[in-house]
Amino acid sequence: MADEKNYLCPMKIGILREEKFPRDSRVPLTPSQCKALMERNPAIEIVVQPCKYRCFTNEEFHYQGISMQEDVSDCDFLLGVKEVPPVLLIPGKTYIYFSHVIKEQPRNRLMMKAVIEKNIRLIDWECMKDKKGKRLIAFGRWAGIVGAYHAIRMVGFRTSRFRLRQMIDCLNFAEAQKELEKMDLPPVKIVLTGTGRVSEGAAFMLDVAGIKKVSPYNFCYNEFSEPVYTQLTSADMYHKEGEEKFNAEDYHAHPDQYKSSFYPFTKAADVMINGIYWDKRIPVFFTKEQMAEKDFRIKTISDITCDIAPESSIPSTLYASSIADPYYGYNAQTGELTQTFQDESIDIMAIDNLPNELPRDASEDFGNLIISRIIPELLKADTSEMLQNATIATGGKLNEPFVYLHSYAFGN
Repeated sequence: MADEKNYLCPMKIGILREEKFPRDSRVPLTPSQCKALMERNPAIEIVVQPCKYRCFTNEEFHYQGISMQEDVSDCDFLLGVKEVPPVLLIPGKTYIYFSHVIKEQPRNRLMMKAVIEKNIRLIDWECMKDKKGKRLIAFGRWAGIVGAYHAIRMVGFRTSRFRLRQMIDCLNFAEAQKELEKMDLPPVKIVLTGTGRVSEGAAFMLDVAGIKKVSPYNFCYNEFSEPVYTQLTSADMYHKEGEEKFNAEDYHAHPDQYKSSFYPFTKAADVMINGIYWDKRIPVFFTKEQMAEKDFRIKTISDITCDIAPESSIPSTLYASSIADPYYGYNAQTGELTQTFQDESIDIMAIDNLPNELPRDASEDFGNLIISRIIPELLKADTSEMLQNATIATGGKLNEPFVYLHSYAFGN
């Protein structure tokens, strides 16, 4: 933690109860982290809205000396994980949570409108970046870990060789790792997309499971007597016609000028784990028509990215599944849903809140990042450039560079 002697202004933080349905049980700060913050800096006071479904109970917060407070309108900052329902937003307050509006997600349009109309300052965890533009805080690693575990679990169901408990039914990651002792994987080939936090978490899980990593070339052109995986970079997945070398800087600036190079992997992989950020300018991995080809080999897709068709990188991700009902089948010939784990099905996992399967582990990591990287910025008050750049709305209007969201919030 940064030197607390520089923290001069008193600050009251409220930890919100997660009200979005389905309920999320994660917290921005754990009970022990709340206690440590207040002990190391007397300028900080933390209160918590009581909740019956958190991964950390009210009693655990009480045990650490943290006050429960239903009315949090006197707090300087209100911290949450998922979106706050519009009706619960307190006018004039400062909120920090994952708002999921920067892609103009339809389900959160009314919330964005309410934020502006209620004169709320909305700061988004996702938009907090360092001077090089790298995100400072995320749950992505745990999304990757849980998503890769689901991929392994689905292979067990599909082959009837083994059955793993779902991670939500395990106390923590240590207990979930013991489930892997039941694993009896055939020589499947797993393709993992991306190299960011999510994909690195997925790769970590595959390594823990003892699955051998091979190069993309060997993956495409060889068969193996053991389960293997390959991890694809942008250079492996996209190309620009007429250019031999991949230019990462040009790709990130103009992804719409590139085409997918993923097609050979659809003929080589049994399992796909999708862990990359995607937007509408980026080429899709493959089309519905390509999925219907006889030699399309992928039968299991763990879509951690979870963008919903028709605006998605994977056309079979028809809707977000849930922790309670994690899988659905897709029939590539009809383009419709079907039963899971059948000969004709491509099985899909598309849970959009994967870290909530291991909420205690995920919350612990997230809270450590808040303490080391975000609290020092909060205590700078209005002088933090990082917070200013992560502020989506303030003073009843959209903040730069988010003014493009006006028509999204107030349009039809």
